[in-house]
Amino acid sequence: MVYVIKVGGSLYPEYIMDLYEVFRKSDEKIILINGGGELANKLREYNNKYNFTDDTNHWNAIMCMDIIGSQICDMCDDIIAVRSFDEIDEVHKNGKIPLILSYELLKKLDPLAHSWDVTSDSIACWIAHKLNAKLLILTNINGIYNGNIYSKNKRLIQDISPNELLFFDETCVDKCLPRLLLDYQVDCFILNGKYPDRIFRFLNNQFSENEFYTHIGGKLKW
Repeated sequence: MVYVIKVGGSLYPEYIMDLYEVFRKSDEKIILINGGGELANKLREYNNKYNFTDDTNHWNAIMCMDIIGSQICDMCDDIIAVRSFDEIDEVHKNGKIPLILSYELLKKLDPLAHSWDVTSDSIACWIAHKLNAKLLILTNINGIYNGNIYSKNKRLIQDISPNELLFFDETCVDKCLPRLLLDYQVDCFILNGKYPDRIFRFLNNQFSENEFYTHIGGKLKW
């Protein structure tokens, strides 16, 4: 099995080393991509004040992803930065974990809309589609909730279709992701990266239906 794993910017830098140890022990082939974290959030703040163009926001946010990605590679010896799909197999053959710095790749192919609705979630989905891989999104909450995530009455949804997710106002994933999951027919899982033991169980086929997660796709059968 091949997994594209998107490491949310909210997990950087505090949880990176613990996740790194999990990735190193995985039985599956892993390709990493990371979010833009606080750097991209600061760009949003600037945009709210100065109203930059969509093109400028899009490419600058992706550059933020590359900056954080390069720092993750500097922290973790076995995580190797790649800038093209062709480099991935060679990194795997050397027993290392590729992390895609996506600016050059996306600048060349430009496959996604230029909008704040498109974030590293959608970029990771496009990459999973191109590599015929499953998508695992690691964020700082357990998954998709029915109701406001801050409400006492919120309920974690373990299985949801992309069609259903289209009608949610706000979730832990970007607004473009459900449409891309439909278009590309990519299977997506969302887990809380603050609990590396859960990620370990998932990647080593020790996961169960009683775990905390959200699966976006067809009905999951254990």
